[in-house]
Amino acid sequence: MKLLMIYADKFAYKTNIKNLESAEKIAENKQIENALVGFIQVEQQDEDDISKIETKMIKNLKWAAKKNDTNKIVLHSFAHLSLSKANEGITKELFNRAEQRLEKSGYESSQTPFGYFLDLDIQAPGKSLARIFKEF
Repeated sequence: MKLLMIYADKFAYKTNIKNLESAEKIAENKQIENALVGFIQVEQQDEDDISKIETKMIKNLKWAAKKNDTNKIVLHSFAHLSLSKANEGITKELFNRAEQRLEKSGYESSQTPFGYFLDLDIQAPGKSLARIFKEF
């Protein structure tokens, strides 16, 4: 898994192009303030121990959110961090479970529309720990 975490004063997106045939049709335009955004690439080898990968991802997201003094976490599927891609169904299920676990831990968690290219607007401060990359 590749995980790029960016703390954003503002993270806004709008659905643009549906790029996954199985994705439901969505037209969404949303803005979230003071949030940690996880740009997540689930890789094929992650499928062998998806539960372990899920736990590591959640721990990293919670740690980075705490360091940036926010309880808002956005999960964004970002299949541009690696050439290896996990099965889309496994990836979506991982995101759903992670969102539920984060909410049970007291975080405001959400997902960007899965299977879409999005128009993004990100305002991120230039401070230590506002941008963190992890690979596991």
